[in-house]
Amino acid sequence: MKKQKAKRIYLSPPHLSPLELEHVQEAIQQNWVAPVGPQLQAFEKSLSDYLHQNPVVALNSGTSALHLALKLLGVGVGDEVICPTFTFVATVNPVLYQQATPIFVDSEPNTWNICPIQLEKAIQHRIKVAKKPKAIIVVHLYGQPAQMQEIQAVAQKYEIPIIEDAAEALGSSYQGQKAGTLGDLGVISFNGNKIITTSAGGALVTKTVQQAQKALFWATQAKEDAPHYEHQELGHNYRLSNVLAAIGVGQMTQLEARVARRREIFEFYQAHLPANKVGFQPEIKGTCSNRWLSCVVLNPTRTKATPEDIRLRLEAENIESRPLWKPMHLQPLFKEAPYYGGQIAEDLFNQGLCLPSGSSLTEDDLARIVLIVNEVLK
Repeated sequence: MKKQKAKRIYLSPPHLSPLELEHVQEAIQQNWVAPVGPQLQAFEKSLSDYLHQNPVVALNSGTSALHLALKLLGVGVGDEVICPTFTFVATVNPVLYQQATPIFVDSEPNTWNICPIQLEKAIQHRIKVAKKPKAIIVVHLYGQPAQMQEIQAVAQKYEIPIIEDAAEALGSSYQGQKAGTLGDLGVISFNGNKIITTSAGGALVTKTVQQAQKALFWATQAKEDAPHYEHQELGHNYRLSNVLAAIGVGQMTQLEARVARRREIFEFYQAHLPANKVGFQPEIKGTCSNRWLSCVVLNPTRTKATPEDIRLRLEAENIESRPLWKPMHLQPLFKEAPYYGGQIAEDLFNQGLCLPSGSSLTEDDLARIVLIVNEVLK
């Protein structure tokens, strides 16, 4: 008799409550099934309230938000934009949309985010050999805020604006300030695997109503104020659907609970995996990570197991895990892009693994996961 396969445990699945269905039903019953409507307005308001009253534009993806942020800062053909190498490709693709060049910078070990020291070296060298970068994109990797005070000091010294890619970090904070509000512009993602979701979606966090209005203008095909369809600028179809925003309205009420649960999951892994063989992403003083994903880094001097050994064993037991991000400067797409730094991001990629982190994980799920990981680490 064929052995029944254990239930699938996903890396970071959506976690819905009954509230989302109520809001979606309301939107459909009211016939608000376009990229406009009361649920969309309510979602933006809840986001703005949560993010210290910063004006927010809800969009169809975090990538769209990054693209509009670059446009707001005037990034264009031939410009250079500094990006962390240790990130997902969506951080960098919008730089190419604007026909600009990404300049990659290594991580530092204390947060795994962009290194302030290497950042300044990169700026100094670009000024010397090319031009001053037009913007700096800072990512809060896996929910852990970057060393913003040091990064902001460098950015201010050279008068370069910061785009804060907080796609993975909604619910995180730095010195009491919410992630997404620490840069000149901020970006949030509501993709299905994020801490809260609208199925697909994102948001641009601005500093002024004027910026939000301009971003909304571009996001809705740049239609001029005329009775007919008049267009003077290139626009985009980037607005979030009202139906998807209805999901977001319900999800926002659950955000703090989702952060608390993900932090509990992180702490469970810390308590049940051997500290001499496994390290975790640090949480530096003054920061609070939402622990979107719980990531481990193996100590090769204490275990012969590799991240791939663990990933394959988990997959054999119907459990999803994933390598850490492959650095962008190692990607074929960016083989010609300048890179500043050493081996930190590369070492994290080679030794790291993301473990299942969804807020709907049960204690039995977690016990099943750590049992398998510990067996591989022996």
